Amino acid sequence: MRSNLNATENPIASTSATPSPPVLNRFQALRQLLLSPDLSFLMEAHNGLSAKIVEETGFQGIWASGLSISASLGVRDNNEASWTQFLEVLEFMADATSIPMLVDGDTGFGNFNNVRRLVRKLCDRGVAGVCIEDKLFPKTNSFIGDHQPLADMEEFCGRIRAGKDSQTNDDFSIVARVEALIAGQGMDEALRRAEAYHAAGADAILIHSKRSSAAEILSFMEHWGQRCPVVIVPTMYYATPTEAFREAGVSTVIWANHNIRAAISAMRDVTGRIHREQSLAGLERDLPTVKDIFRLTGQDELNEAEKRYLPVRTGAHAIILAASRGEPLGPLTESLPKCMIDIRGQPLLGRLVATLKERGIEEVDVVRGFAKETIAVQGIRTIDNDDYASTGELFSLNRARDRLSGPTVVIYGDILFRPHILDGLMETPGDIVVAADAFWQRRSSESINQRDLIAADTAYSGNFLDEEPVALRSIGAHDEGIEVCGEFIGMVRFSDEGARIARDEIDAMEAEGVLPTSDLPELLNRLARRTTVNVHYVTGYWLDVDTLRDLDDAHHFP
Repeated sequence: MRSNLNATENPIASTSATPSPPVLNRFQALRQLLLSPDLSFLMEAHNGLSAKIVEETGFQGIWASGLSISASLGVRDNNEASWTQFLEVLEFMADATSIPMLVDGDTGFGNFNNVRRLVRKLCDRGVAGVCIEDKLFPKTNSFIGDHQPLADMEEFCGRIRAGKDSQTNDDFSIVARVEALIAGQGMDEALRRAEAYHAAGADAILIHSKRSSAAEILSFMEHWGQRCPVVIVPTMYYATPTEAFREAGVSTVIWANHNIRAAISAMRDVTGRIHREQSLAGLERDLPTVKDIFRLTGQDELNEAEKRYLPVRTGAHAIILAASRGEPLGPLTESLPKCMIDIRGQPLLGRLVATLKERGIEEVDVVRGFAKETIAVQGIRTIDNDDYASTGELFSLNRARDRLSGPTVVIYGDILFRPHILDGLMETPGDIVVAADAFWQRRSSESINQRDLIAADTAYSGNFLDEEPVALRSIGAHDEGIEVCGEFIGMVRFSDEGARIARDEIDAMEAEGVLPTSDLPELLNRLARRTTVNVHYVTGYWLDVDTLRDLDDAHHFP
């Protein structure tokens, strides 16, 4: 019978009358899976996302497949990806999960010296074990060709001993993969090699076969006699009932490449449908939501961390322009302004105000108009524009003219955005700063308003070391030949001096008689001709709610 972990390996004990089971780290958990008298299972994963899915599904361990990782990188399973590239993928997988991972280490990426370094690096990254196979470097996949040459048995034993001597965690596991049956060298050779590898210190033996029947595997189990745990990979003999492996005393079954194969199948299907139909209309309902991706990758944790660690901005206040009805939303805005439309149990305006307050902007003024009595959000002061039907945004801003003083953020009342956008806007130097989406062309054409397209003296470079400020040249529809650098997202920050300049310009527009029908981009154009208006580039992570499609996107916005 296979022995269990010695109790002294896990000294954590409960002081209660009924001791709680010890909390195992990942190294101990893999060791327990290998030594348990019950049959255990490892599921293949090839990157952080697939590893997370394996854990969420309920598997107790992960098989980090060399074939699958190589395929996900677009290369052959012949050690074409370097061991450091392989290690980088493993690090993402380990970071994404808490369950143990057994790594397909191929031949160990070389001789004993390569194995020593590999084992130390795996231990450093919390990888619980490695499986190495007795073939030559660079490896050839076991299912390609016949009579593949095997490593010298004594040399391979040296790799095992080197790995065990190099592990920095006592519970790190080395599984020796015997390829004698794959190479056609027979059962006696398989048993001879397995015994030598066990004697060299291997914690378990993986016996491999590519026959469609499990007869070789079951015969090996009969001869082996439970000298140490045995791991199998039933990719070819998949029709064998799992109960047969359990009765034979197999320790662990590896489902070796099924997630990468499923991913290929799904991607072919989806890509083919989109190519044929040139539409997403019939596809979205069959796919996981973008929100599910955010959940799998831990977006909620980041949101909470931002609250703890990002600096809270204080001293500024906000003016939200929310007087319009939002006619394109049809019956939804017959009796409610669009700023009060429900987004997952909270009004759009409520979400906007919550984001502002989260970032330390406590004073919020809302200019309301259509169905003004329905605007009910805690922590705001309301200002009325009863002429909303015949006036524009600038008229609404002028209704809050006495509040356009000191550090002020002016925001459209129909947008959602990630908090880091506001942080960046507040940090960008300048008396007047506009937020513009440098990735505007990625948005659907129906969501882009020509009046919001901006030209600037410098396009977005993506170099976070750039320190030179970017100045607005113009905003609106541009003549051919003028490079559009981004899309104004409806957020402007004014310093005290910037607010003074803006008030003066609004007064001038009122004197000219153009104020009632002007919009915010018109004011920004005039300000850019008078003084410097800086641009803070963003790269998505915002949404304006103008159409029913926008509203649907808003329900999935993080």
